[in-house]
Amino acid sequence: MIKNILTRVASGSVYVALIVLSLLLLDHSPITYWIVFSAIIVLGIKEINDMTDTGEPASWLIMLLDMLGGVAVFFAFYLEGDPAVKHHLWLLPPCVYIVLRLILQLYRPQLNALTSIQRSLFAVCYVAVPIGLLNVIATITAPRMLLALFTFIWINDTGAFLVGVALGRHRLFQRISPKKSWEGFFGGLLACIGAAFAIDKWFNDIYQVPDLTLWVGLSVVVSIAATFGDLVESLFKRTAGVKDSGKLMPGHGGILDRVDSLLMVAPAVLIYLILMFYNQG
Repeated sequence: MIKNILTRVASGSVYVALIVLSLLLLDHSPITYWIVFSAIIVLGIKEINDMTDTGEPASWLIMLLDMLGGVAVFFAFYLEGDPAVKHHLWLLPPCVYIVLRLILQLYRPQLNALTSIQRSLFAVCYVAVPIGLLNVIATITAPRMLLALFTFIWINDTGAFLVGVALGRHRLFQRISPKKSWEGFFGGLLACIGAAFAIDKWFNDIYQVPDLTLWVGLSVVVSIAATFGDLVESLFKRTAGVKDSGKLMPGHGGILDRVDSLLMVAPAVLIYLILMFYNQG
């Protein structure tokens, strides 16, 4: 038991350290950020393809192209915010992927064309697009805002787990995740709101967002979206008949088991920020 806990803590600590390091360096040198999040996309697409395996002959070429396509989408969003990139050149990477993916299907007659392409596009849209949106969030706010998002996600997970274990009685979504409780949900939500007050009081010199309302709203959006993100991935795993999305991280499962919340948080937070800034003129 203790060995399993130590293994879980060790693998989780490595993941957190890589994320934090890549985000802290983003202002000065984005290379670490590129590598870390490209790796997450590649591994996530691999896990989605494994979960949606239809029993047809595997195609390593399609898998490789999907991984490269996911990374292309990520960099497209990154380049979109670069004023030096002109004439919509940021659209080239995903467009090249779409063209090559459709053409490649012509040369894989043993595969069900619709099923094969659906798997590919779903994997890229589910994993790469939300992670790519982090680049947009960093552009319209600041790169350090991404660190705040991850902090809220991790605090929400911790609060939900601790309160859920101690007080959880009423199931949140019995059909999909029997262990999640309403008590745990509100525990994570209150922990996030508390973190918002702490950031506003003690860390605003880092984030430079002198608006408590924005922080509290952001914490609520992250908490709710993170919960739905976790439930959606649980639904996928139940449909595929697997306990974890993979075995990459001992004690945690696959990479999707770590970023499932993020995949819902990123688009939800972007919607929130766009609406906030639009209302402010």
